Parts: sequence; C-alpha cells; structure tokens
Amino acid sequence: MDLLPHLVDLNADYARAIDNDELERWPDFFLDPCLYKVTTADNLAHGYESGIIYADSRGMLQDRVTALRQANIYDRQRYRHIVGLPSILARNGTELRVETPFLVVRTMRTGVMDLFATGRYLDVVPCDDERQSLRFRERLVVCDGARFDTLVALPL
Repeated sequence: MDLLPHLVDLNADYARAIDNDELERWPDFFLDPCLYKVTTADNLAHGYESGIIYADSRGMLQDRVTALRQANIYDRQRYRHIVGLPSILARNGTELRVETPFLVVRTMRTGVMDLFATGRYLDVVPCDDERQSLRFRERLVVCDGARFDTLVALPL
C-alpha cells in the first residue's frame, strides 16, 4: 500500500484542525501513549531533551486544549500552516519514520502577520494494512529558530 497520500492527508488534516481553531480535534491525531514535543534544531543537534512544549499522553494534549480554552490568557491569534510533502525516512516493520517541512504564519487580533515558525516535523507513525487512518505515536516539532515568544499558545 502506498502510504504517502495517507501521510499527506494526515498532515493536512492536522494543520487544518489547528488553523481553523478546532483544537479539540488535535489530540485525536495521536495514539495513546504518545510523544509531542516542540524543540529547536540546536537542541536536537546537541542532544538536549528539553522542549518548549512536552506531552507524553493524549490526556496531556487534551489538558493543554482545556487550558487554552479556559485558563490561559493570551492575545487572540490564528495560525496558518504551510506543510510540505512528507518524506519517509525509514520503515521498520509496521512503523514509519517521517520528516515533513512546515512554515507557520501567525496573525494577531490586530491583523499583524509574522512568520512565526519554520522547521520540520519528525514523526513516528505506526502503519499496518488494517488501519484505516494513520495517527502519530511521536511528533517532534523541530523549529529552525531558537527564539520564541514568551508564550507559544497554540500547538504547532
């Protein structure tokens, strides 16, 4: 089975959920347990484990969405993802290692737009022929830049 179209769909649906403020759908793109981490290219190159955002279960992802909706205070903003084509780096049995480039433009409530983040997703995606839809076991968001706003509110 050619998995590339399914990976393209997975990334497009993921970005659309965030960009259209359907954050409650975001945890559904992950298996449980899972790993979601936002880090920088420098941290990755040096083997630093710390991340700007870290979650190791769907429950943690759901808690993040709940906090964004009910507890956190941040300027209203909207993301627009431009996601490149995924490259399958390795296939180990029923597991894919995938790299996908991304670019995120952030629009603030004032209308000001800026290039918020560029980088690549490094994913682990289980794939067996019986699975109807793919989900992430791991999504490592590796940002090219090392500087972030004081609050990275929405998931990348």
